[in-house]
Formats: sequence, structure tokens, C-alpha cells
Amino acid sequence: MTDYRTLTLTLDGGDVAIRLRPDLAPGHVERIATLANEGFYDGVVFHRVIAGFMAQGGDPTGTGTSGSKLPNLKAEFSAEPHVRGVCSMARTNQPDTANSQFFICLDDARFLDRQYTVWGQVESGMELVDALPKGEPPRNPGKIVKARVA
Repeated sequence: MTDYRTLTLTLDGGDVAIRLRPDLAPGHVERIATLANEGFYDGVVFHRVIAGFMAQGGDPTGTGTSGSKLPNLKAEFSAEPHVRGVCSMARTNQPDTANSQFFICLDDARFLDRQYTVWGQVESGMELVDALPKGEPPRNPGKIVKARVA
């Protein structure tokens, strides 16, 4: 497996740097990196942004009902807490259904601990995530202009 370090999400206002955590979720980090470097996330919106909770994106249809054409991932749950800035995978009510959708915690959400796969932590640019338009879906959703892993 490649030793990925940082995912950069370029949003309308600038860059969000996310430190990847292959030590917690190697399969999910590999998936995020693959999709990012293939351009999968470029132009994808944050379709669900709930103030005080989280911002969710990663669905190419922008509806929250789809993912990539790759197979779903087996859960890699850990004891890592869901606190402000943590990046985790979205899924259905079945544990092994994460694919391409992810969320960034806007505040502590410890009730998600050990139930969702944590794969990263925002290191800079959290103010840009905080500024994303709110809604389910937002009227004018924020989008990922470009996503790349270095």
C-alpha cells in the first residue's frame, strides 16, 4: 500500500488539508486516495451540511444515494473519537457499505464512535468547512473544486 500523507480538498474559498490515517483505516485511505487522484471528487458537492454536526459529500449525483463504481468497503471501525475536524466514511445502516461518501465533523459527535470508519483529520482550512452552505441539501451547495492526495 502507498504511504499517503495528505488529502487536499480545494473548495471555492481555498484549500482544506486533511491528514490521512492509514494506521486506523488502510482500506478506506486507499479508496479516498484512489478516487481523489482519479478526479472522482472534482466538482462533487457537499449535499448534506448540518450546523453543529457535520458536512457530507462524495456522492457524484449530489443526492446522497450513490457512490463510485468500486465495490463497497469492509468497515474499519476504531476507537478514534468523532470530534471536530475528524473525517469519517458515510454508509447505510449496514456496516460494510461505505464507498465514496464521507463526512467532516463540524463539532464533537462522539455518539458515532466505533460505528463509522475514521480515516482522517483536518489539519488546516477548517474555517472553509465551517463556511459551507447548510441544508439537506443546501440551496446552493458548496463543492469540491479539486481533490488530490500527496
